[in-house]
Amino acid sequence: MIEFHPNALCFGREFPANGAPCVVHVDDQRLTIKFESGGSEGWAEEVPFVDLTVSAGGFDHDQLVLKWIGIQGERTLYLKNADVIRAFRRMAPEHVAAPLEQAAEHVRYVRQRRRIVWSLVGGTVFVLLLGLWFGADLLVESAVERIPIEWERKLGESAYKNFLADQEIVKEGAAVSAIEEMTHRLIAQIPDNPYEFEVTVVKSDVVNAFALPGGYVVVFTGLMKKAESGEEVAGVLGHELNHVLQRHGLERMVRQLGFVALVSIVLGDQQGVAGVMKRLGVEFMTLKFGREQETEADMTGLQLLVRAKIDPSGMITFFQRLAEKDEGRMEWLSTHPMSQGRAERLKAEVASMPKMTPTPFTFEWGIVRESLGASLAIGQ
Repeated sequence: MIEFHPNALCFGREFPANGAPCVVHVDDQRLTIKFESGGSEGWAEEVPFVDLTVSAGGFDHDQLVLKWIGIQGERTLYLKNADVIRAFRRMAPEHVAAPLEQAAEHVRYVRQRRRIVWSLVGGTVFVLLLGLWFGADLLVESAVERIPIEWERKLGESAYKNFLADQEIVKEGAAVSAIEEMTHRLIAQIPDNPYEFEVTVVKSDVVNAFALPGGYVVVFTGLMKKAESGEEVAGVLGHELNHVLQRHGLERMVRQLGFVALVSIVLGDQQGVAGVMKRLGVEFMTLKFGREQETEADMTGLQLLVRAKIDPSGMITFFQRLAEKDEGRMEWLSTHPMSQGRAERLKAEVASMPKMTPTPFTFEWGIVRESLGASLAIGQ
């Protein structure tokens, strides 16, 4: 069986209302129109050029319309295939040349107009999506600005208490004293500080620390045992304090609540949204900061260290050591910058700062680590 590949559509009395698919061939005197008939090769009809009239038509007026009177009555052929149209224009005699050119020009105009319209539609959609993207960021910022510090603190306090309820808190000793000294030195350098920071040491082998909205910070003993100096821990602490100061946690939470909650905040329905956020407060424990937020906390944390006269190189060396765990991971696959990349950015930032003579801490870091049960061999 020969495959049938129509390139035109023909209408006539004996054809279905939606037309009969056909294959059109053009030579120097006529059109040959082949129709499919059951499983056979079908039948053909030849139409001399002299019998044809030409116009533009079709649903979108982007087709050539050929008409003639055949044995079976009036026939109408719609040509949309570009190759067939070009062949027809090359072979057409003079009596159809003028209407053909006029019709072809109309087809070109319609197609060009369609391309322009679709380009405008595509551009409009792109601009709208771009506006929604950046507009959403502006909406989030506006929403966060409308949330009072007191409400933020209550929200953070709720999540903070829920987390600590199941943890072993280190309430006294060398580790707690060291964290208090670091915290006091850093907080003293925060101008117009709106927060009453509360930093808690939690016994855990997790090498981490995290901050909650409102000024609540948790430092795990695993991080303190991993650190080779108090300056390294102070670097992490400065980073977490700046997550609070930049309201990163609150921003992530507002994003997670969705557009309706954002609109409610912006329009002033803060009481209702505050209740929703309080119920969802525990979700702060699983929130991940975006790369821009992590980088901002790195840089502002570094600046805070310098103002507090704490050696910023500790922050850099800590990230360099953590980079060993990042080996083989591509930065763009992570929501956080890789530790090595962070260390390099911090190095560049320190190099651009004025020279500063650090003031040592009063505690002995070896004693702090030993009180936590860490190995006496630094770096273990």
